[in-house]
Amino acid sequence: MPQEFNMKAIARIHSDFAGKFGVPRQSGLVEALEALVVLEPEYRDPAALRGLEDFSHVWLLWVFDQAAREGWSPTVRPPRLGGNARLGVFATRSPFRPNPLALSAVTLAGIEATREWGTVLRVRGADLADGTPILDIKPYLPYADCRPDALGGFASAAPGGEALAVECPAELWEKVPPRRREALRAVLALDPRPRYQQDPRRVYGFGFAGLEVRFSVEGNVLRVREIEKAGG
Repeated sequence: MPQEFNMKAIARIHSDFAGKFGVPRQSGLVEALEALVVLEPEYRDPAALRGLEDFSHVWLLWVFDQAAREGWSPTVRPPRLGGNARLGVFATRSPFRPNPLALSAVTLAGIEATREWGTVLRVRGADLADGTPILDIKPYLPYADCRPDALGGFASAAPGGEALAVECPAELWEKVPPRRREALRAVLALDPRPRYQQDPRRVYGFGFAGLEVRFSVEGNVLRVREIEKAGG
């Protein structure tokens, strides 16, 4: 018998990504990315986080809120395969699923008390756009969650070998806050473009840390064309 479950966001992430474009395709690919997990007001009891400081990593269970759509398809086209081959949706991490749920393993960099939001989690390596609703937070358990002999199917290798060379004029780079530069460079090196778009004349852009970053890619070189304040 079909069942439905009512869930509500317990937290939202505050990250540098204004939208989903540019966000790394998996968690942990850019460890320099920092974000805050801010609990919703009714869950801001510090007791709910007691003991979490003893863990180095946590799981975030969240919603693909920017990819929700009516209906679903049993097969999808993974970008990793060039957007041409079809696989079963349950053999992928596509956002287009019967239930738009995702999970990310992130580094727990700290638990901090703030005046505005109460106790928050500072995390690294998250692959969530700003404001993404989080349904649950769970500790990462190495003995259960780490399986060195696991098979990764079509995504068995990390995309690090595909890194692009990033070229950016010094005067543009100076517009990026110093503590954000390493993260932005790593995000660009991963090639934020959709895998099926390879036009070297096209200029792409995404929001990052209050900035609009525009770039083009030719061969293995990504060239930053503009960096301006978002909305400027």
